[in-house]
Order: sequence, then C-alpha cells, then structure tokens
Amino acid sequence: MITQDSIEALKARLDIVDVVGSYVELKKAGANYKAPCPFHDEKSPSFVVSPSKGIYHCFGCGAGGDSIKFTMEYEKLNYPEALEKLANNYNFTLSYTDNKHNKPRSQVMDKLSEWYQNLLTSKPEALSYIKERGIYESSVEKFGIGYAPDSNATINYIKSQLFSVNEAVDMGVIGYDSGRNFARFIERITFPIHSANGSIVGFGGRTITGHQAKYVNSPETAFFNKSRLLYAYHHAKQTLHKTKEIIITEGYLDVIMLHQAGFTNAVATLGTALTQEHLPLLRKGEPRIVMAYDGDKAGRAAALKASRLLSAGGFNGGVVIFGDGLDPADMVHKGAVEELATMFRSAKPFIEFVLEEILSLYDLRDPKAKEECMQDGIGYLKTLSPILQEEYKTFLASRLGGLGISPSLVRFSQAPTNKNTPLIQKNTHKDMWELSLIKTVLEHPELVDQMLDVLDPSLLQFHSREFALSLQGRLDEPSLMAISIDEQIQPLRDEEALKAELIAFLTKHYERELRKINTQASLSFEQKAFYIRKFRGKISKLKRGELVAFKD
Repeated sequence: MITQDSIEALKARLDIVDVVGSYVELKKAGANYKAPCPFHDEKSPSFVVSPSKGIYHCFGCGAGGDSIKFTMEYEKLNYPEALEKLANNYNFTLSYTDNKHNKPRSQVMDKLSEWYQNLLTSKPEALSYIKERGIYESSVEKFGIGYAPDSNATINYIKSQLFSVNEAVDMGVIGYDSGRNFARFIERITFPIHSANGSIVGFGGRTITGHQAKYVNSPETAFFNKSRLLYAYHHAKQTLHKTKEIIITEGYLDVIMLHQAGFTNAVATLGTALTQEHLPLLRKGEPRIVMAYDGDKAGRAAALKASRLLSAGGFNGGVVIFGDGLDPADMVHKGAVEELATMFRSAKPFIEFVLEEILSLYDLRDPKAKEECMQDGIGYLKTLSPILQEEYKTFLASRLGGLGISPSLVRFSQAPTNKNTPLIQKNTHKDMWELSLIKTVLEHPELVDQMLDVLDPSLLQFHSREFALSLQGRLDEPSLMAISIDEQIQPLRDEEALKAELIAFLTKHYERELRKINTQASLSFEQKAFYIRKFRGKISKLKRGELVAFKD
C-alpha cells in the first residue's frame, strides 16, 4: 500500500487548476475557473474549479472532489492507479508500506517494448504476416506491435540496458527453470498489454515459426492479472464512455482491426473467459456491452459463460456470434465494416442468448429432456431480478418444443419485497442564512464551539444534513463542496457577527416553538405551562443579547 505520508506529500504538490486544466479548457471567472462539465453534456458551463480550496464541483451533475478524484473519474482509474499516474506526471516518488514496492518501478517493460518495436522493421516474416492480416502501419505504431527474437538476444539486451535479470523475472518477461533463465517470448510478434492507466504490465506473443502454442501471454505478476485486465482498454476507455458501449472480442488482432475500422471502443480478454474480476472495470461508465465471439464450440461456450455472468450482474447488452469461420478481424479485412456495425447494433440480448443456448442442449422431443431443460432454464432465470424472471418465463415456455408449455408451469420462489423501505426526498430549497452558517463552519472551524453550545442540526429547517456533515468534517461530501465553492454564499466574518446572527435566528426559532405549544392537544396543562415558561425565558435572554444553551 502507498503510505499516507506519501499521499499527503503528493497532494501538497498538486495544483488543481494544472491537473484539471490538462484535460479541460478552463476560463477565469472571478477567484475561480469555469468550464463545460467533462462528466455530462451541457451548453452553459456549470463546472467550477477553486484554486484556493483545491477542489472542483459541477453545479449541474454534482460531480466534485480534489485533483486525485478528478483523475480517477476522468481517466477511469481506481485510487492507487490515480495516485501513481499523478506521481508520474509530477515526477514524484511514492513510498509504499511493503519493501517490494519501495523503489522506483522498473522501466524494463518500456525499454523492452521499444526494442521489440525496432526489431519488427528488420524481420521480413513478421512484417509479411502483419501485411497479410491487413494491419496498417499506423496501427502497428498505435498498439506498439513488435517482434521478440531468440532467448539469448533478449537476455543480453536486458543486461546491456543495466537491468538485472531478477527485475525481468519479477515483471514476467524472463523465466527461470532448472537453474537457467529463458525469455518467455521467443520468435513471436509481440503485443504490449497495458493497465487501465496506460503502463505496460505484460506482453502477448503470436508465433510466426509454427510453435505449438499459437499465442502466449505474460505470466501472473504483481502488476499483471489477466482476469482483471482487458487488452487495449486504455485506448478504448474514452470512446466507450462517450458512446456508452464497449465491444469485447477474443483476440489482439480483432481489437486492432476493429479500431482500424473506427470501432475504437473494442477490447479483448487475455486468453481467458470473462471473469467476475472484470466486472468492476466494465461497470465504469455503465456501457452497453457487446460480446463479439467466434462461432466455434469454444467461442460459443465463452459467450455463454460471459452472458450468464453479465446478465446476473445486471449489465445491458448482447452477443454477436460470427459464423463461416470468420472473426471480426477477417470481416474488417474484407471490407464488411457496415455489416459489422449492423451486427453490433442488433446483438442478441444476453438473456435470450443464454436461454437459446440452454434449449439447444436438449432433445425437446423427449418429455423428460423437456422437463430437465425447463428446470435448467428456471435455474438460470433465478439469477435475474424478479421482474426479468416474469418477463422471460414466457420466452422460455414458448420455446420448449412444439407449441411450448403454459407459462404458469414456469414457477419461481421469490423473496418477499420490503414494503418498509423509506423514500428519500431531496429538498432543493436554498436558505442562504443556513448555507452561510455552514460555510462559516467550513472556513472558520475555530467558531464551531460557539455554535455547538446553542445550536443543534435539527434546528435548521432546510440544510440540517449539510450542517451535520460540516460539523463532522466530511469535506469530501459533494453537497459541502458545492457550498464551499459557491461565491454567492458568504461566511460570517467573526465571533461578534456570528453571535448577532445566532441571536436573531434563535429568537425566531423559540418564538415559533412558543406558538406551537397552544396547538399541541397531546400536552397536559402542566406540560404546556412548563414549556411556555422555558421558551419565554430563552427569548427574554436572547433579546438582552445573551446566547442560551440548546439543552437547557
């Protein structure tokens, strides 16, 4: 883990205007800067950056935070990835709690990738293969395609660049077996694999010398987990967040050719089926997911597994299965780009695809097989929401052979719904006095004790939640950021100004409470008399210029 001291030191070096301004064109607006919000479409700018407070806030969509939060949201990174990206941009060395990471990260992957790319130009067989597959030179450069030579050449190059072999072993480009080191990529076209923030974490290699394993990937390392990564995600993420769609294929060439044809939201799994660990990455931006898989047995099985996983996870999207031995790369190569676009638009929805695949596994002419198929289908539908179960039980029943069966036979046991779930209503009214009080807490914490003696969040009519959050120091809350950055809200100047405002506010509050007493039929005469004396006493003190304790 990155140490907290290191994080704080990095934060101190960051300039919010510099960080945000490297992605968005900012314009000066008083003490702040403004721009159209990069997180939602808008015509007039409501996105504000405050250099004095080191935060940004959008008054349109509510997005807000500091430099790290902006980098996370814009680049679609998690917290450690954003820290590492910013540290790299600002030439800052992070410290880690484990000794393994307490040194600058090895540059062996970047150097090796550059070397592989340079070697490609001198390898006619590799260039011939790339040309045959229809890959443009611009795509070779964009994706960093290279060529790995024999094992000794790779090891000698790593040593010549003054990297230790142990570094290369840790990064997965060199292996160790039976007392000797060997390069993991030998006489292969190489495809660098990047993390979500763009760092090279591994390689994929395609043989051109007839090796039994057509494709190989880097082994699992501290940096490379193929079950969490998607090939070319760092290239695709901006497009997929704009188009709200991502295309997942099975191979490097599919991705490269799709990008070449304009489908720049294409990615690929890394020699493995889609896993549960991929889902957090796929949830970013909530895109529609199109699984574009080969029509062979392995491709259909992978598509089925992925569809079960995605539909149970509530993802929207569908499946495209390619027939006639073709794949996306082949279709781009033969110029069928419009046909591809149509296929992606009309992808078969995940749930329908799974049910049809289940149905295809049984001989529905056999009543016993039909019953087993129905139970298999019901088992799958139970992984979905109750609404989807009801919607698709008719679909399942109608396809169970011949005239189908009655949907009433497709039964589910559903958990009872909770009728006591509270409805949360957001009060959009703005009370400038209450907001001013909250901003005073944010900017003058030395005055908080004076407030706490006489005021409780429950006394505020419109912004009690925000007041409570401010007292708790929850400065990362979007509502508090909005108050902090709003130049129309002015904090109280000093202790005397605060006292005068509190006296005026509390006098009105206790006068309201006094008026309520006579209308409360649940109170006895003695209780009413007690509260009347209590509130009149408080009001009398307030009018004499004395603050009164809330709990008295």
